[in-house]
Order: sequence, then structure tokens, then C-alpha cells
Amino acid sequence: MNECPHLIFQVLTKRGERLEADWKHLTWTENIWMGVSVENDLATPRIDSLRKVPAAVRFLSCEPLIGPLPRLNLNGIDWVIVGGESGVHPRPMQQQWVMSIRDQCHQHHVAFFFKQWGGRNKKAAGRELEGMHHDTFPKSKKRCLIKQPA
Repeated sequence: MNECPHLIFQVLTKRGERLEADWKHLTWTENIWMGVSVENDLATPRIDSLRKVPAAVRFLSCEPLIGPLPRLNLNGIDWVIVGGESGVHPRPMQQQWVMSIRDQCHQHHVAFFFKQWGGRNKKAAGRELEGMHHDTFPKSKKRCLIKQPA
């Protein structure tokens, strides 16, 4: 990753304790964005581990969102991605959970990206929240080459 400064790498983990133990052994260039999965309130301790990492962009992937996150501590977080679970037996995601996260992001000036509602047919469910798409990306010195969802 360090040898490809023209690309942005989004690294995601569910293992906050491992991230906390190992981040010091890595070279953190501005093209490495680090994130943790936060699917429900039980996973929020991962955010504290993420805050310790000197990544240019720190992000939360709340996908699949399977429970409410009413009190996110977004200090030091640059971006939150939210999406529902897809597949044969997806767990439901409530609109109020998504709106709460969106509102918390707006209040703390954190970029918010709503990826999808999920479900058996995620394309049919769409990605609009209250009639609009939420496609905010974090500010970065590097140009982000991420393919936008259709």
C-alpha cells in the first residue's frame, strides 16, 4: 500500500483489539484509510481502538446494521457507511436507526454514506433515505477512485 500512493486503500476489520496491538508496526501513508465494522451497540468499543490509529481517514462501516446506534462517539471519525444486510435470510434494518446515525454524523460534521437497504433483493430495495441518496465522502488530500454504486 505504501508503494502505491496513487491509490486509496480502505482497510476494514472487526478485530479492534488486534488493530490496537498491531497498528504501531505499520507505516501509515495518507492513502491508507482504516475502518472498523460496527453493526450494533455491542461493537462500539472497536471505535476506541480505531481512534488510536494515525490513519489519514478513519471510518465506521455500519453494515450490516443490525441494531440501533443511538450514542455514537464520532470524535476522530471522518466517515460513516451504513447499509442493511442482504442475502437469503437478512436481518431487518430499521429506518429510524439509519436516520439516527445520519443525524449524528451531520451534528458532528462527519461524512455519511448510505449504501443500501439490504434484503433478499438489495437492488430492488434501493438506497434512498427520505427520498434522497446520501453519498458524502470524507475529505482527503488524495483523489478517491471509488466506483459509485448504480
